[in-house]
Amino acid sequence: MDFEDSKIATVIPTKVVGQIKIIYKGAVCLISTPLATLEIPLWSSVKRGALVSQKTAGIDVRVIDDVMSRSVIVEANNLENALVCKDWIESNLDLAKKVVETTSRFAKLRRIITENVGRLLYLRLEMTTGNASGHNMVTRAADAVLDFIIANCRNVKYVSISGNYCTDKKPSSVNGILGRGKRVSAEIVVPCGVCESILKSTPAKIVNLNNKKNLAGSILSGSVRSANAHFANIVLAVYLATGQDAANVVEASQGITFADFEGQDLYFSVNIPNIIVGTVGNGKNLDFAASNLELMGCGASDSGSAQRLAAIIGAAVLCSELSLMAAQTNRGELTASHMRLERHSE
Repeated sequence: MDFEDSKIATVIPTKVVGQIKIIYKGAVCLISTPLATLEIPLWSSVKRGALVSQKTAGIDVRVIDDVMSRSVIVEANNLENALVCKDWIESNLDLAKKVVETTSRFAKLRRIITENVGRLLYLRLEMTTGNASGHNMVTRAADAVLDFIIANCRNVKYVSISGNYCTDKKPSSVNGILGRGKRVSAEIVVPCGVCESILKSTPAKIVNLNNKKNLAGSILSGSVRSANAHFANIVLAVYLATGQDAANVVEASQGITFADFEGQDLYFSVNIPNIIVGTVGNGKNLDFAASNLELMGCGASDSGSAQRLAAIIGAAVLCSELSLMAAQTNRGELTASHMRLERHSE
């Protein structure tokens, strides 16, 4: 058997968890979320957070921004010509937008951010890409823009179609600040009684732990624009279940968990600047992925389905983040739950 050419299916346990009570675009809905993971306790974690959401007004989720980026590098023969090229690009953005639109029906150039390192010129092209995650779309468009620039700027040559200023599948400050993919914020107010009855904790304990663990602990560790407990776990589980490029979990692991008091109750939010998802394109047409996307109301034919998917991911992240933080306020609870649930699954 020629293993290089064969396709081997890798099966990852998947469970539909919910229902999460979500407020999205002004409407309240109950959503079940498929999670593909080998970390079995995640299912119970999201389920407990979902139960909390049902006992409240719901999780208010907003997709604040939606932009995919690709950076390219060109090189001038000296600093002066690099800056001349920079000025020309910034003065001809409308022409660059037209070039992008010749490459795709859906790609729309929003802006080009320029940075120079001596005679090197880095261009971060930011585009909207419809319901596609946009990896290939922005790369194709960037190629066309590169040709356009090199044809119009003297003494400038091609260096790379990817200049690491995107930044693709690597943690970075620039993505945390500018965002890449869907920037999502989600919030919930949890009554004190619900904290005690379902989460087995209190608002005071969760706020205290968030300050000492997620905020101070993340600063101490040198985290890059991040202060959260485990965003990556939930994002990856949904990515795998819906045919996404799983390596983009690197960007989506960035984000901030915030906890505060709302009177005697708990205010809790998650803020994720880099959820990179699509509902069309490579991987989404696989039977399991298409089925799971339809389950969440994120089918390929649904308008705005990629943003809806990102919103659901944000809500699921909040559910699990809240449940985990509550568990960690109680000595021994996290270890006991992992031992019980993972051994039971064997």
